[in-house]
Amino acid sequence: MTANSGNGSARISYADVEVGTELPAQTFFVTRATLVQYAGASGDFNPIHWNEKFAVEVGLPDVIAHGMFTMAEAIRVVTDWVGDPGAVVEYGVRFTKPVVVPNDDKGATIEVSGKVGAKLDDNTVRVDLLAKCDGQKVLGMSRAVVRLG
Repeated sequence: MTANSGNGSARISYADVEVGTELPAQTFFVTRATLVQYAGASGDFNPIHWNEKFAVEVGLPDVIAHGMFTMAEAIRVVTDWVGDPGAVVEYGVRFTKPVVVPNDDKGATIEVSGKVGAKLDDNTVRVDLLAKCDGQKVLGMSRAVVRLG
């Protein structure tokens, strides 16, 4: 999945960033209630995201988070760092493992870290993201191109 957007005004300066610069890591908590709220906002009411019996019947271990929800949580590390969602000019991931969300108060935890993987032309950088749940990578090839100030 890849998304493109327009120009933004980043608070981070291209000159101040080097390859290997680490972005502040973040942890996101996901409960079944979070998934229901996301389903309402996105219109994605697939029962694998809320019906445990259905999810298991189709071969999943339990209810899983929406892929687009997981993708959105991961990019927050970049948008919080850069200070402007409009600075993200390209973003893509591969969905590698589902985020399983048990029916309890703890739910699931998505841990996201990122670092500058390359300095590109036109004041842009490539940010490589690592998103994990229960110690397993849930997004592969998770990369964003960001225009810096």
